[in-house]
Amino acid sequence: MTTTTQTPRRVSVPRNYETIAWAFMRYSGVLLIPLVWIHVIIQDVLVGVHAIDLDYVALRWATLGWRVYDILLLAFAFAHGMNGLRTVLRDYIHKPSTRRAADWLVLIVWLIITAIGAAAIIGGVGTPGP
Repeated sequence: MTTTTQTPRRVSVPRNYETIAWAFMRYSGVLLIPLVWIHVIIQDVLVGVHAIDLDYVALRWATLGWRVYDILLLAFAFAHGMNGLRTVLRDYIHKPSTRRAADWLVLIVWLIITAIGAAAIIGGVGTPGP
C-alpha cells in the first residue's frame, strides 16, 4: 500500500473591499464577544439596570478606559449590524455600480454615526452630581 502526500493548494486572495470587510468582521467579532459579555456582566448582573442613571454613567466615563471600551463596543457592534444591512442590500441590488455605491454609502453612514456616538461618549457627560 502506498500513501501519497498532497501539497496544499495555494489560492491568491485579492485585496479588495470584500476581503477587507470579511477580515474586519472576523477580527472585530473575536473582540466583540468578550466586550459584549463583560458589558452584560457588569451592567446587568453586578450593577443592575435599576442602579444605572446619569451619575453612574458620568462616574464610569470619568475614566478614559471605560470611554475607549464603550466606543469600541459601539463601533464593533454597529459595524456588524451595518454589514448585515450591506449583505441584505447585495441580495437585492444586482447592478455592479449601484452595488458599489450602496457599499460605500453603508460605510459612510457607519463612519458618521460611529463618530457621532464616539463624540457623545467622549464629551457627552459632565461631572457627576452631588
